[in-house]
Amino acid sequence: MSMTMVSGPAAGASSRTRLVEVVVPVYNEERVLAASVGRLHAYLSGDFPYGFRVTIADNASTDGTWTIAQRLARELPGVRAVHLDQKGRGRALRRVWESSDADVVGYMDVDLSTDLDAFLPLIAPLMTGHSDLAIGTRLSPWSNVVRGPKREIISRSYNLLLRSLMGARFSDAQCGFKAARTEVVQALLPAVQDEAWFFDTELLLLAEQHGLRIHEVPVDWVDDPDSRVDIVRTAVDDLRGMWRVARGSLAAPAPPPSRTSVRTQIPTFAVIGAISTVAHLALFWLLRSVLPPVAANAIALFVTAVANTAANRRFTFGVRGRAGALRHHLGGLVAFVAGLALTSGGLAALPGGASRAAELAAVIVANGLATLLRFLLLRSWVFAPRKDSR
Repeated sequence: MSMTMVSGPAAGASSRTRLVEVVVPVYNEERVLAASVGRLHAYLSGDFPYGFRVTIADNASTDGTWTIAQRLARELPGVRAVHLDQKGRGRALRRVWESSDADVVGYMDVDLSTDLDAFLPLIAPLMTGHSDLAIGTRLSPWSNVVRGPKREIISRSYNLLLRSLMGARFSDAQCGFKAARTEVVQALLPAVQDEAWFFDTELLLLAEQHGLRIHEVPVDWVDDPDSRVDIVRTAVDDLRGMWRVARGSLAAPAPPPSRTSVRTQIPTFAVIGAISTVAHLALFWLLRSVLPPVAANAIALFVTAVANTAANRRFTFGVRGRAGALRHHLGGLVAFVAGLALTSGGLAALPGGASRAAELAAVIVANGLATLLRFLLLRSWVFAPRKDSR
């Protein structure tokens, strides 16, 4: 794909009012739409130093959302409404962004879970040309986030997978609070395939691939307990998107692994394994309060197995770069399945009504055996030199 990126503020922008277009994608949101857009409009009409346009992008709502959106567009200056006949947050954003004449485009979730005080820090580095894209992050130490453990675990696990499998350097792909210079977005959009929830993750991955600058803003964020987002379906769709984007790396030749000796590899593997074990046990203990033991163990082991493979790839076997990463992780998942069988078997062998301490002890013993098996599989199979790399 060929694209031309423009550096710095748009030419001639100083001779007119700088314009920011904020998209609010909605689907069946009649309960909060009027209050949220009213609050956003009041904020932008106050001390916000740039011109603004709020676009309500209704993607195929079946309730009264479109009627409310049209009324708001008539009553509030600087607000317009766009209707799409098909669902999809990515589709709605694409429709507005690709034809926007603003200097900066962005979007935020209609429930305004993110505090609006973070909006100007999000926009400012784009207006100055310091950055190309900007995202709100809930995973910064300086963020203040209120949400339940289920959403917290899913979010952190998803972003861990992005960093481990895709080599992403941004911290929070899912926060509904993002912006970009319009010329940059319009150059990237033709290469973005997703039309739903994975849209902005794919956009960010593509931006990093082209060396663009992504600015992160810690945000205050409060979960909407009545959110209409289907968490499980969204997570599945995101995983499918990750697979589609990453699959090209299967065909890319991986660099040969470092030919370090077993004596050198074992200490590094042991340190990584110890950290992974502690993380696995901590996650198991946390999940066990809301899930059956086998399910809690499976999720905890999967998340830590991905991180473990990424760490061993880099530090134990000396493989760098994205080439071959997905193949290595797929091989690591085979070791994960073996470890899952051992630890699940250990849990299944416990008598009924066993204490959580007994469950934890069984996991520790089985995890030790799984760790030994994992090292043998990684060294002799996953990271063994391939004929086509010699």
